[in-house]
Amino acid sequence: MVTYSLRQSSDGLWCVCRSGFSLFSNLRLGAAIKLAREVARDEHLRSGRPVCVEMPGMGSSIRLAQYVRVAASLEKAA
Repeated sequence: MVTYSLRQSSDGLWCVCRSGFSLFSNLRLGAAIKLAREVARDEHLRSGRPVCVEMPGMGSSIRLAQYVRVAASLEKAA
């Protein structure tokens, strides 16, 4: 699964990261969440791979979004 993560910088702003590299920085929290979800959804639609968005929480990560491929049997039923 591909994971996009939010990380808070020392100045209180947020960045969107993938594989430890910052893709977008100096964002307010709401904008960072929205952008991370959009980027993750786009990657999932283009690649078909499962993608999620996480941010740090108290003791563990909080999953903000998850995009996974629907099983073939469920696709046919819909």
